[in-house]
Amino acid sequence: MVVSACWLIWAVVGLTQQYLVGEASVLLAELQAAGTDPVATREIACLRREAEMGPVSRLGCVARRALELTDELCRDSLRRGDVLTFVRQCACGAELREFCLCAQLADV
Repeated sequence: MVVSACWLIWAVVGLTQQYLVGEASVLLAELQAAGTDPVATREIACLRREAEMGPVSRLGCVARRALELTDELCRDSLRRGDVLTFVRQCACGAELREFCLCAQLADV
C-alpha cells in the first residue's frame, strides 16, 4: 500500500509540474505575440524555451523576468501611443501575474 501511495504522490507532483510548465509556456507565447520590440520578443522566446526545457525550479526566475519584460513592453507602447497594443500587453501581464501568484512562483 505504501508503494502505491508513493507512486500516486509522485504522479500528482509530476502532473502538477507539467501543468505549470505548460501554462507558463502558453502565457509566454501570448506575451511574445503581443510584443512589438524585437529584442524583447526574442528574450521572451528564450524564456519560453527555458520554461519548457529547463528545470521546473527555474520557473520562478523565468516568470519574474517575463513580468519585467511585460512592464518594459507596456511602457514602450505607452510612449508610442499604441493603446491597443498596450491593452493587450496589460492583459498578458495580468494573466502572468495571476499565474505567478497562484503557483507561488514569484512575489509580485
